[in-house]
Amino acid sequence: MVTPVPAAQVTRYEAEVDVLVVGYGCAGAAAAYEAAIAGSEVLVLERASGPGGSSAQSGGELYLGGGTPVQTACGFTDDADNMFAFLQAALGPHADEAKLRLYCDGSVEHFEWFVGCGVRFTESLYDAPSWMPPTTDGLMWLGENAWPYDTLARPVPRGHRPATEGWAGHTLMDALTTAADTAGARTVTDTRATALIVEDGRVVGVTARRYGADVAYRARRGVVLTTGGFVDNEEMLADHAPDLLGHGKVSDGLDDGSGIRMAAALGAATRRMGFVEAAYTALPAMVCRGMLVNGLGRRFINEDVYPGLFSHAALHQPGPCWVIVDEQGLDEVPARDRWGVRPTHGAETLAELEGDLGLPAGSLAETVATYNRHAEGGQDLLFHKNPRWLRPLEAPFAAVDPRYGFGGSAQPVGTGFSGFTLGGLHTSVDGEVLSVAGEPIPGLYAAGRAASGIHGAGYISGTSLGDGTFFGRRAGRALAGS
Repeated sequence: MVTPVPAAQVTRYEAEVDVLVVGYGCAGAAAAYEAAIAGSEVLVLERASGPGGSSAQSGGELYLGGGTPVQTACGFTDDADNMFAFLQAALGPHADEAKLRLYCDGSVEHFEWFVGCGVRFTESLYDAPSWMPPTTDGLMWLGENAWPYDTLARPVPRGHRPATEGWAGHTLMDALTTAADTAGARTVTDTRATALIVEDGRVVGVTARRYGADVAYRARRGVVLTTGGFVDNEEMLADHAPDLLGHGKVSDGLDDGSGIRMAAALGAATRRMGFVEAAYTALPAMVCRGMLVNGLGRRFINEDVYPGLFSHAALHQPGPCWVIVDEQGLDEVPARDRWGVRPTHGAETLAELEGDLGLPAGSLAETVATYNRHAEGGQDLLFHKNPRWLRPLEAPFAAVDPRYGFGGSAQPVGTGFSGFTLGGLHTSVDGEVLSVAGEPIPGLYAAGRAASGIHGAGYISGTSLGDGTFFGRRAGRALAGS
């Protein structure tokens, strides 16, 4: 049950603190740290057996800019307005401009905050499309140099990565949890919050289940919900974000919308609940050297964009979608960027490949002929792929089926798509949860994927961890000062 519990019905509290944080991912760690260093007594409840959540299983990218030391060391000049112009377009339509403006204006300071928490960044650039660089480079492009974004803002890379090869979420979370623990925040694990406790209209704690027993925790100043999104809740997906039904999950398995549901039961408003991000297991290093076509054999996007954008576009295409590449393109993919991906089909002619893939007769041949004609002229007139990746494709041809995933397998592993939700509780810029009437609910705050942050319908890697920590910090500071 998520029905709010009157404080008068609670006979015993396991602990009473100033600030109670529910969920120990990146947003929870940021909130706990800021509240603790401000002098508050902080307790973090985590339903798993340790901290980290989906943040620890992520790539660890942080979308930061405005002129960070890493950007400067790599020879790039950036500013908050330039960063805002890119993100306003890339995270839209319907990005939250008030939150986004604060995020961009505070980005350099936020970078320094990470460094102060012990996160280290190598001052070098990974200069190629990738889901995740296999290096310790501290900076990567996330579509800033692809059309149409290179016409809307000066192209500057802003994907900041902890100094770890490949997935670095665990590195980031190790630093943040150590910082929060050192600041004095205490943690109780294996404890699943079940409902909010209310007294005279104010949230004063939570009930929970711990090792099969009902327990309760009281917060003198308030509660911060940092419980994640709802991709693991099939009922909520069906109600709010059906685009992800039947696809894989990008989560730790515990993003079940529990915090959103607890707050909604108290009258909290939600925003952007239908907005999602999807990742298609198409290899960026291969896609940009060839083309991505839908089930009708047609291109539908410039293949050098941030891979999350071509994934989201592919999700809404007649499918399945295919990566088409020639022998030269395959040979040019660096070994470290192959990720075990191999062609699933090969053919000497496009007609033969059309038959193998079940595409309409002549569709792929026409698509490649148009692409080659434009490539010979040095300009992709249909989708504006950067000339760096543009050249005519020549026989023999190969196709890759992203449904096999990375590493290959004997059978397709699924749809090829995995995703997570972007919508959540409606909050102020300081993390106050707002009611359906638009008023703050006293004592209740939220951050991370449990809240609706800077995102509209678009997504760029690093904006979840960046948004979650930035507004988690603001929530922790606000509650500590209440």
